[in-house]
Amino acid sequence: MADPTVANSPSVSERPYGTWPSAVTTALVAGKTVGLSAVQTDGDAIFWLETRPSDAGRTVLVRWRAQEGAVDITPAPLDVGTRVHEYGGGAYAASGGRVAFSNRTDGSVWIVEADAPARAISTLGGLRFADFAFDPAGDRLFCVREDHRAGGEPVSTLVALPLAGGDPATQEGQVLVSGPDFVSSPRPSPDGRSLAWIEWDHPSMPWEATRLRLARLARDVDGGCALDDVRTLAGDGDPESVIEPAWADARVLYAASDRSGWWNLLRFTLPDGAAAPVAPMEAEIGLPHWVFGQSSYRPLPDGSILAIAIDHGEGRTIHIARGTDRPATVHTINLGYPAQCPAPLPDGSLAWIDTPPDGPPAIVRCRDGAPPEVLRAATTLPLTPGDIARAETIRFPLPDGPGGAQHGHAFFYPPASSRFRGPADEKPPLIVMAHGGPTGRASEAFSFKVQWWTSRGFAVVDVNYGGSTGFGRAYRRRLDGKWGEIDVADCIAACRHLIETGRVDPHRIAIRGSSAGGLTVLLALARSSLFAAGASLYGVTDLRALAQETHKFESRYLDSLVGPYPAAEAIYLARSPLTQASGIRAPVLFLHGLDDAVVPPGQARAMAQALADNSIPHAHYEFPGESHGFRREETIRRALELELDFYGQVFGFTVPDVGERVVMRA
Repeated sequence: MADPTVANSPSVSERPYGTWPSAVTTALVAGKTVGLSAVQTDGDAIFWLETRPSDAGRTVLVRWRAQEGAVDITPAPLDVGTRVHEYGGGAYAASGGRVAFSNRTDGSVWIVEADAPARAISTLGGLRFADFAFDPAGDRLFCVREDHRAGGEPVSTLVALPLAGGDPATQEGQVLVSGPDFVSSPRPSPDGRSLAWIEWDHPSMPWEATRLRLARLARDVDGGCALDDVRTLAGDGDPESVIEPAWADARVLYAASDRSGWWNLLRFTLPDGAAAPVAPMEAEIGLPHWVFGQSSYRPLPDGSILAIAIDHGEGRTIHIARGTDRPATVHTINLGYPAQCPAPLPDGSLAWIDTPPDGPPAIVRCRDGAPPEVLRAATTLPLTPGDIARAETIRFPLPDGPGGAQHGHAFFYPPASSRFRGPADEKPPLIVMAHGGPTGRASEAFSFKVQWWTSRGFAVVDVNYGGSTGFGRAYRRRLDGKWGEIDVADCIAACRHLIETGRVDPHRIAIRGSSAGGLTVLLALARSSLFAAGASLYGVTDLRALAQETHKFESRYLDSLVGPYPAAEAIYLARSPLTQASGIRAPVLFLHGLDDAVVPPGQARAMAQALADNSIPHAHYEFPGESHGFRREETIRRALELELDFYGQVFGFTVPDVGERVVMRA
């Protein structure tokens, strides 16, 4: 909450909400802020990825060691990333002084050994690789390969890729697992004798039903390998989402499963592979598998487990100690706000990305409860505590209990400034945020997508509508067959709660969302007069086209969210914003990347044309070189300014210091 002492200080000037000058500039958000992700440790080295908007959105692999500090180990033009499943993740692995990584631009795979220059081991066109794991007993990488060479739907396999590189056949990798529609998480046991992995098939998504598989690794004299004694450890019975396998030692394998209704840990003991729950709880240790390489927990050398548990949408770090003759004990520990589970180092310290609610992300290292040492901050923040809006968790009533729930969940952010306050007789305008996915969640972590608005005098509510993760399987499944209904109803209910409690101006409410959130935005505008404006960033507008045009990973996603296509075509039509455009009366802003393969740019074009046909004010902007999400500095700057000016025009105030004014058409 904003500090009332600061707000009433004589040095604070009164200005209309939405017009406050802010230190959260486009230069800070887009140029001076890097994206931090994917922390790993190898010996005493800490690795992470930095996405740099000022370098055309290029992602660099960085290594930190005490004796040298942080150094880039992937020079330009290498861009660390992968487009497997389009969303990527798992773009590198570090082990034994070696690092393997994928180059986003062409899908090639590279190796860095010690301090030698990077060398390519696979450069074949049409192949994409991800989710790397070094073989403890050989010179190869286990990884997921997505083959686009034949055209049409790509083929996903699990392969062993020799580190030596060589002729084209070698660069393809040796196929170990084929047949399932999708594979992920190849994890060799520490002794190199076994391999675990996850697989699943259409129409399931990985948060609906997967299988945990295990096999013995058989090796030949020529250095090849094969899988023997293949069996399923979990996922053969009732549908369950089994994710994130990790070995504690050669005989103990862990994974997260939602068979209890929550992603909780299971312990599989070899050779029989019997499963036993570890510390059951009504909290989630696991995240939806949108990207590879996620880490929600880590087995530690002493047999205990460090994990991130998401409890009612909020993350906390826990330590699970397993007793020999008693149930496991769970303790919450204060490690700040890790985005993913901290990674251990040999000296007992831990490294992670800290994502506090009142400051930008940072790579940190900590030992024995000492204050974390910041190794790299995403940016230097020119804000005082009074300038930062902090998340307030709210539960709002769902009067009719749509989807079987009585309460919805959201994070509310009031306007915050150490220099300005709104007039006493005025309430702030509200920005409603509908997250993407829709299987995802809003987080309480500091975010410029929130602070950009709150520092200017807007209130923000980030809604964890039905279907969001972090609240158990039942809440996640509220959206089954109801996408475009439950999410819209929950966003409307959140607004009504804030209006009834006197927090916001009921006449100045805008709703914004990206990707799946764009569909929620447009349907909310079509079905409710609450919203004065909407912004759709690379949003879904035509469900029929999406079912036919989107990439393989999501090509059957709509089976559970809407219904099987084409059998449920009538529902697809009823839930598509494109067919509901006649119900929209509020102005709409569309922002879309021209290289988007997830939601093709034609979706926004068609919707903009439908609004034009109905003489509804709208603005439509496209960005060359951008795909599903914006990475380049110039794009991020322009998108922020366009959206701010758009709301200024709709709400009737002049926005200062905007380089480009939105041109609306009707």
